[in-house]
Amino acid sequence: MVMMRWILSLLCVLLVFGSAVPVSKAQEVETFTVNEEQLQRGDELAHKAFEATEEGDFAQAEAYWTQLTEEFPNNPAVWSNRGNTRVSQNKLDEAIADFNQAIKLAPDAPDPYLNRGAALEGKRRYEEAIGDYNRVLEINPEDAMAYNNRGNAKGGQGRWEEALTDYQKAAYLAPNFAFARANAALALYQTGKKGEALRTMSNLVRKYPMFPDMRAALTAVLWEQGKQGEAESNWVAAVNMDNRYQNLDWLKNIRRWPPQMIAALDKFLNLK
Repeated sequence: MVMMRWILSLLCVLLVFGSAVPVSKAQEVETFTVNEEQLQRGDELAHKAFEATEEGDFAQAEAYWTQLTEEFPNNPAVWSNRGNTRVSQNKLDEAIADFNQAIKLAPDAPDPYLNRGAALEGKRRYEEAIGDYNRVLEINPEDAMAYNNRGNAKGGQGRWEEALTDYQKAAYLAPNFAFARANAALALYQTGKKGEALRTMSNLVRKYPMFPDMRAALTAVLWEQGKQGEAESNWVAAVNMDNRYQNLDWLKNIRRWPPQMIAALDKFLNLK
């Protein structure tokens, strides 16, 4: 599962009017005068956008961000955040256009590259996505999310050993990044390291009992080992939390589990 990053400080650190684009002698940049009333309105719109996102109303969130792009066109954060809402609606071309604008305004900011990479992955343009994640890591070599996402893109190309290395690096940099550790567990299984995969999955479920991804994965691995009771127990917990794990097409194309993991869960589902 690819990760996007929201820019939360858009009306503080990243709200740069007229200075987000470097100025050269041959280039004039339009400047804006912003008063307190406009800043307050912008802050209110941003809060509404985040609230709509938390409620899963991405269309409404997009509408709020669109208002912000009109009022604060030189703010890269509003473009990047609108792009995220568009990715969430699978409007990938429009999202990429937003990220392009954010990058134009702030070429040294890592988040728009990370988010554009997620959109490119959605279009199966994995090599371009990897290029964006590499750019993030040039800016910040310890960006755990970039390593995780680059692992996803490499997995999309079938390069699972390399993906595993990236996931493990992400987990090392951010020990509480549960999805990076989960992705590493899945990649371990895919690359034949099933014992280590099982230990990692079990540890994650012990630490995060409400983690449906690992409950579902553990179901498949335990069933394969003949531990039917434990497998059934984990499956009930998984689908009660998120019934999408019953949909192998979703697992393959949206969550993007490795092929061997999907095959293992398919055996469990067919025998049921």
